Amino acid sequence: MAGSMRPAGDFRTTYQADRTIFPTRGSAIACAVALLALCVLPMQFGGKSLVSSYWLALVIQIAYYGIAALGLNILVGFTGQISLGHSAFFGFGAFMSAYLSGRHGVPVALSIPLAGLATALLGVVVGLPAGRLKGLYLAIATLASQFVLQDFFSRAAWFTGGASGANAPPFSLFGLTLSGDRSYYYVVLFYLVAMYVFAANLMRTRDGRAMVALRDHYLSAEIMGINLTYYRILAFGISSFYAGIGGALMAHYTSFVSAEAFDLLLSINFLAMVIIGGLGSVMGSLMGTVFILFLPEFMQGVVRIVQGLGIGQSAGFNEGLAYLKEMAIGLAIVLFLIFEPEGLAARWRKIKAYWKLYPFSY
Repeated sequence: MAGSMRPAGDFRTTYQADRTIFPTRGSAIACAVALLALCVLPMQFGGKSLVSSYWLALVIQIAYYGIAALGLNILVGFTGQISLGHSAFFGFGAFMSAYLSGRHGVPVALSIPLAGLATALLGVVVGLPAGRLKGLYLAIATLASQFVLQDFFSRAAWFTGGASGANAPPFSLFGLTLSGDRSYYYVVLFYLVAMYVFAANLMRTRDGRAMVALRDHYLSAEIMGINLTYYRILAFGISSFYAGIGGALMAHYTSFVSAEAFDLLLSINFLAMVIIGGLGSVMGSLMGTVFILFLPEFMQGVVRIVQGLGIGQSAGFNEGLAYLKEMAIGLAIVLFLIFEPEGLAARWRKIKAYWKLYPFSY
């Protein structure tokens, strides 16, 4: 495996050493440096910010969408099940946290994990058919849950505020309110790191390996004594927990939750993040999220360059460019499936292998 290559003389003598998260000392140092860079990102030096408020808001969105995308990757990439209703669970977590903190006065620091647990319970209920369904039939069942929950969001005014939506109070801890972008950034960063470390460790445990075995060959897994129904439902619960945490973080960042935000298109975007990032890759989930959220910015830049060259100033041409931006995500999915089916994570592993083996690329 190219991604697990280690320098000569660096070998493992125990199972614990072989199961470490960081395969080399360099990868651990790179991770620590990246985390330090993320911590100083919103700071100001000499009255000047390292990043503008616009880009900081985009990074916060990457964090909470990345958490939800990782949950879907645990279900789709690691366990081999399909879900077309992930945005509904994302929305349920957002409404639940707003409901607990806004209607019942639960501290936001507590309502976010409670919303995750409530969404996990809902995911277990929805995942019960997964014990008997698979493939296209399971996809249709999860699609039905998407529409059922969307209808619930618009009708249950006591829970969601109905057409008016629900207000979500700002995050506060020990009497300190963290409502601005620069302070709330550290809240989502904490959850992002915690959830990704948890997922990386989960896949190294007995349960995580059982999920992967279920994905690779469910008949062999059953012969080995793995309870398929249990692990399929467990995967739905964990996936929904991640979606609920991501949705709750979004609710308290935007301060307002509306049912229209959690439609089928968002579920497809979550699938795009997983496919483009890499099925069955923890870091690929974050890579795919960054790609999907930066793609509109990239397309907008292309449009500005084209218009700056004086090409296509007509209304029809501008309308065509706007349509091209909307179809860019679909086009990206198709191109990745054709040319890079293992996603950005696999490409990153190949780049690292190239530099390790250089000049002996083969």
